[in-house]
Amino acid sequence: MPAEESGAAYWFAFRGNALLVHEEGPVRVPEASSLEALDLDVYPYKPVGSLGGRQCYVVDLDSDAEPPEGMVFRDLRGLFATIDEGLFRMAGRAVQILEFDRTHQFCGRCAGRTAQGPDELSRRCTRCGTVYHPRLSPAAIVLVRRGDDELLLARSPGFPKGMYSVLAGFVEPGESIEETISREVLEEVGVEVRNVRYFGSQPWPFPHSLMIGFTADYAGGEIKLQAGEIEDAGWYRVDAFPDLPPRVSIARAMIDAFVAENGRNGAAAGY
Repeated sequence: MPAEESGAAYWFAFRGNALLVHEEGPVRVPEASSLEALDLDVYPYKPVGSLGGRQCYVVDLDSDAEPPEGMVFRDLRGLFATIDEGLFRMAGRAVQILEFDRTHQFCGRCAGRTAQGPDELSRRCTRCGTVYHPRLSPAAIVLVRRGDDELLLARSPGFPKGMYSVLAGFVEPGESIEETISREVLEEVGVEVRNVRYFGSQPWPFPHSLMIGFTADYAGGEIKLQAGEIEDAGWYRVDAFPDLPPRVSIARAMIDAFVAENGRNGAAAGY
């Protein structure tokens, strides 16, 4: 059903990777019955699901599009620490679908132009008929613990200033996730792990990943940083944690679970 016929909807309007949001107050995307009602030019759009009972649409704006009065464009990654979890998940879904359309205008097999496929999440080559669907890149993220009160935390060069997190890496062809964990931890910090256990997962739109979380126990080795990948790493106790990722992230959920499991009061510990 067209947006104009379905009442007010949420619009996930992107200019590049910057999302249109209200300038004041909590992070909110515009809500309207149409793009015209938002004082935006008309662009192709597509449904990406529903949030709070309202239909959601994604739209790719021109690079020179101006925000309506009272709104601004903000980089989605920059909103990560302050955005509501449900809104972040929908925004992540929207931008991944948008990026799929942007990067699959032509067929990778015969170079023919593609068009909308048999469903909303596909594109079909108009020359050879090959159908493409969005693909995800699985990444393993692992909390390494030493005993009941120490975690291995590290800094990547791309992290916000002062922030440390658990380790993560993409699954390579031919690898199991367990093999990825062992390889990544050994490569990045020189440590071996054992007792790998599943924790949970989180969609991650930077750019199109699925973060699959595990916990593991320290099995040996001294910390040795991988140049260019890790700036710093160390074993941290709950009462001496550095700055941590926002609570909307699976990394923080894993750390919080460790704290709760070991009966610590995070607030009292300065955490």
